[in-house]
Amino acid sequence: MGRRTRQAHSDRMITLHIENTIADYDAWKAAFDRYDRARRDHHVLAYRISRPVDDPATVHIDLDFDTREDAAGFVQVLEKIWQTPLSGAVSSTHAAPELRTLEEMTPPNIRV
Repeated sequence: MGRRTRQAHSDRMITLHIENTIADYDAWKAAFDRYDRARRDHHVLAYRISRPVDDPATVHIDLDFDTREDAAGFVQVLEKIWQTPLSGAVSSTHAAPELRTLEEMTPPNIRV
């Protein structure tokens, strides 16, 4: 998925941070990839997937949005996805993943 251009009215990006426990990364990633169009259709600008080095059963997903409204709207989409049989098959738990909405406080690509 490529990056989309951010809208000029916003200097800060909103990130929806998701932590999820999974059974198998490859199966989870294949399921995640099936929803690429849903991410595009709901204004996801970019995403990042990471895992703790000491916990391969956990994935962290960051989804970037221009606005809090777009992020909040996508939470509703995610809640529907998490109720699907496919989602249940690739998750280790049946609890909804943990969600946090983060606001970017520094310009992108600041390196020290």
